[in-house]
Amino acid sequence: MAMIIELDVILAKRKMKLNELAQAVGITPQNLSVLKSGRAKAIRFSTLEAICHTLECQPGDLLRYQTDE
Repeated sequence: MAMIIELDVILAKRKMKLNELAQAVGITPQNLSVLKSGRAKAIRFSTLEAICHTLECQPGDLLRYQTDE
């Protein structure tokens, strides 16, 4: 089982760079990179809300659940 983070896809669609999103959301680019790469163990709802607000998307656009096959 794995959570797949689609942040890079949404960023590409919005033509936005990771550093721009980090500045708009108020977190470091390094922390956002950890999330984007799927290495994050948790995310605060306030951070998720800020990302969704900035990218004009829903949490389901960013997160996808995939079972191991």
